Amino acid sequence: MSLKRRLFRALALGIALILLLVVAATAIPIFLFASIAPPTTAFMLASRHSDPATGKPCNVVDYEWLDFELIALDLGLAVIVAEDQRFFEHAGFDLNAITQALTEHTRRGRLRGASTISQQVAKNLFLLPSRSLARKGLEAWFTAWLERVWSKRRILEVYLNVAQFGPCLFGAGAASDRYFDTEAIALSPDEAALLAAVLPNPKSRRALDPGPYTRARSAEILELMNWHRDKTIGTRLSRIASKRN
Repeated sequence: MSLKRRLFRALALGIALILLLVVAATAIPIFLFASIAPPTTAFMLASRHSDPATGKPCNVVDYEWLDFELIALDLGLAVIVAEDQRFFEHAGFDLNAITQALTEHTRRGRLRGASTISQQVAKNLFLLPSRSLARKGLEAWFTAWLERVWSKRRILEVYLNVAQFGPCLFGAGAASDRYFDTEAIALSPDEAALLAAVLPNPKSRRALDPGPYTRARSAEILELMNWHRDKTIGTRLSRIASKRN
């Protein structure tokens, strides 16, 4: 065998090995967390050095895992209607929202978020809170795996547990206790709407003594919840809530 051929085979073998390692590094945690509560996330680890909500290190990260049935269904409804109304329809990426965001950016020069709940789970679990094309590519990679392996119920369950609701504060359980001195299962529709209003930007929005914008957004989310409760989103949510993951 010629030297050129041996080099080509070694290169091909190296590339195949790298691809195998990448797939394994993705598949193992995704299959593991399909049934096991994540002990931490990339965002929680990053917050110990620089919390995304404050930029300061967190001495203690407030995080409590709760199974889906221990979280008020109204919080799931609030999050879906506020952030991802096509959650039950798309396969991880809302192409309509992406198109609208790009159109708005072209017309007004402003780029708004178009991430789905699935994308946010991928980002929070596995990636650092940074902005780059490489990170967006990894986010898309992990999102595709999540949608392939996990149910919608599991994706929503993990999101409600790992999303950041305030400084050094992650998940519905910790947020319910800190803000409302109650358990997550006992959240009222108003409280659920307020938490959903804070989610997109816990750096500037707060559930304790919310500002005018947060109050207005919370009221808007509550109206959306009432509208969708007995329609497709509400019925689909009730259906998955009645099933074991």
